[in-house]
Amino acid sequence: MQVWPGQAYPLGATYDGAGTNFAVFSEAAHRVELCLLDDDGSETAVELRETDAFVRHAYLPGVMPGQRYGFRVHGPYAPERGLRCNSAKLLLDPYARAISGSVKWGEEVYGYHFGAPEERNDLDSAPHMMTSVVVNPYFDWGDDRRPRTEYHHTVIYEAHVKGLTMRHPGLPEELRGTYAALAHPAIIEHLTELGVTALELMPVHQFVNDHRLADMGLSNYWGYNTIGFFAPHNAYASWGDRGQQVLEFKSAVRALHEAGIEVILDVVYNHTAEGNHLGPTLSFKGLDNPSYYRLTDDPRYYMDTTGTGNSLLMRSPHVLQLIMDSLRYWVTEMHVDGFRFDLAATLARQFHEVDRLSSFFDLVQQDPVVSQVKLIAEPWDVGEGGYQVGNFPPLWTEWNGMYRDTVRDLWRGEPRTLAEFASRLTGSSDLYQDDGRRPLASINFVTCHDGFTMRDLVSYNEKRNAANGEDNRDGESHNRSWNCGAEGETDDPAVNALRVRQMRNLIATLMLSQGVPMLSHGDEFARTQGGNNNAYCQDNEVSWVPWPAAEDGEGAEVHGDLLEFTRAMVWLRKDHPVFRRRRFFHGRPVEGTHDELSDIAWFTPQGREMVQRDWDSSQAGALSVFLNGNAISEPGARGERISDDSFLLMVNASAAELDFVVPVNHGPQWQMVVDTGREDAVPVDGPKVAAGERVRLVDRSLVVFRRPA
Repeated sequence: MQVWPGQAYPLGATYDGAGTNFAVFSEAAHRVELCLLDDDGSETAVELRETDAFVRHAYLPGVMPGQRYGFRVHGPYAPERGLRCNSAKLLLDPYARAISGSVKWGEEVYGYHFGAPEERNDLDSAPHMMTSVVVNPYFDWGDDRRPRTEYHHTVIYEAHVKGLTMRHPGLPEELRGTYAALAHPAIIEHLTELGVTALELMPVHQFVNDHRLADMGLSNYWGYNTIGFFAPHNAYASWGDRGQQVLEFKSAVRALHEAGIEVILDVVYNHTAEGNHLGPTLSFKGLDNPSYYRLTDDPRYYMDTTGTGNSLLMRSPHVLQLIMDSLRYWVTEMHVDGFRFDLAATLARQFHEVDRLSSFFDLVQQDPVVSQVKLIAEPWDVGEGGYQVGNFPPLWTEWNGMYRDTVRDLWRGEPRTLAEFASRLTGSSDLYQDDGRRPLASINFVTCHDGFTMRDLVSYNEKRNAANGEDNRDGESHNRSWNCGAEGETDDPAVNALRVRQMRNLIATLMLSQGVPMLSHGDEFARTQGGNNNAYCQDNEVSWVPWPAAEDGEGAEVHGDLLEFTRAMVWLRKDHPVFRRRRFFHGRPVEGTHDELSDIAWFTPQGREMVQRDWDSSQAGALSVFLNGNAISEPGARGERISDDSFLLMVNASAAELDFVVPVNHGPQWQMVVDTGREDAVPVDGPKVAAGERVRLVDRSLVVFRRPA
């Protein structure tokens, strides 16, 4: 075999049409071997003799796409110094563009013996390991163009590749659960009819099923256990894992773009699948443990602000390079449109504290590629001071956990929530205005993958996580949920009617709030997980979306009605810019609009403007809000004035029906367009009311009136 010197950059395996360049970083290594693996299990070792700035590299003519490979690192095994090199362990390439196979758990993939954790383990891990794969980078993107949907037009749909598609009756069985399923017309038609503009995919970076879960007969379904930051997860490919997963993912992105749908990836750059000091040796740990991981004062152990055993070392230039190279790769080569960063507060821990000006954010801010896509933070981790909602840099948007909590509290009847609800409804200016951000910095959500589904939120007071094998100890215990009078499934028609009304209330509130709305997959037709609020290990019908067409009877009808309601609310939002403003409300008339009315006004159910004692009332659970479509202060794309219909929202979150008075001086006549308390919650030709009239709202309901511009 010919071995040429090759280049130190780019890292990973780079095929150029005639051969492949291999490059890998390790400062800890004395010697690194590239191992080419054959299908019969044999391997050919090539020492990487060329070194530039601790990057070992070589070019191998004739090595083609589909070739499996790994690395063996010869160097010190001294855990007391944080060093865990062991040439008996075949290691994945941190820059692998594709990964084949899965880990076959056993003592072989660990650096120590199970009965003696201080004793080095020299069992060969190769027969038990997944392997890196050389890929062909060439792909016909055709005329693919990113939708580049602006935030104020964005509706995000969070989904799991497998969970969304496994039970869809319109998909061929061989495609269910795959990237190809995302590109199927049945899925795309559902998303476009719903009004979705962005599909936010739960982790699709190559991840590992934990040893513990495998022993329990479970699996890491959610995928927050990354081992390959450049590789699409191979189990979601329908026709092979020797690079086919890359082509299939690209094809899915191309099809979604053609439908005008952006693709946002949920990415996990805060930790890896190698766990703590008792975890396996799969890649980073064996290559250069202290360069990749945050170690404690005793370097045998890992600092853990993620709850997973380890945290990546965010002050290491090699970690920062890995993350930035990965982000750029997914934008430039895979054409994705943005990222949602899991436990993003960990990325800000340059030293110990969360630092919003850490190196990572500096790099993102100045990067000409990454800075131009959607950047969404999950603004918390499990470390000290890790709850950072409202504290990320101006370029970023955030999952607004305070929005979720407040909206849940209001509709379940918690006291003293009205004032904060008003702030969340109008874009959370208390969180975002002081650092120059706009309402669109708030990614609003009521439910997501983590926690109860929307149906379970109104059906369970207590979690039901026994199937996870942890005696119901896992998962959040304070869910801000309310079962509407019966725990779990029930035949009580009054309870079921209230639950449907509550789901409508939550969906309507989400779509009528300023900010960017995010739906969780299946909530539009009342998906249940049977009360499991931590279904991370349930790769089965507990987590897979049950499509209404696959159901019979009353349940399908109820779910179909909720789907139609959700579509109507999404499109109401899309049709009216007053619900998706780009600037915060002023609370006064807007200059230059020729309208003497304030851009927003708040009223008690009696029709008088709210004063401080109304906001402070502990039992207050009802109000009206006027949104003035003639007082939108931001201009259109060409500088034109934007005007819209005006709307009056009446919110009755109390346990009793209430009469609301239509405010005077804000319009002579209004027409109802939404009433969550009615069977036809979005009437085709709703009743009209005049200023000063009384409108009766049933308990726990929301009504929307429209006044034409």
